Amino acid sequence: MPKGKLKLKTVSMTLRVEPRVKAAAEQAAKRVRRSVTNFIEVLVLEHCESVGINHELHTAQEDSHVEDVKIKK
Repeated sequence: MPKGKLKLKTVSMTLRVEPRVKAAAEQAAKRVRRSVTNFIEVLVLEHCESVGINHELHTAQEDSHVEDVKIKK
């Protein structure tokens, strides 16, 4: 098993942006050798950290909610 962070299940997210925003995201991601998806993910997480949003807490709460839903069925 690979070492490092545990890979969590992913979800799909659809966005509509202006073509210039898409092109900028693609260029920026390419410059730092990331996929556009990973680039946006890193930007969001870094922003959350900079403004004091605990993104780890939200993940844990969502996971426990999913478990609650599974148990209720």
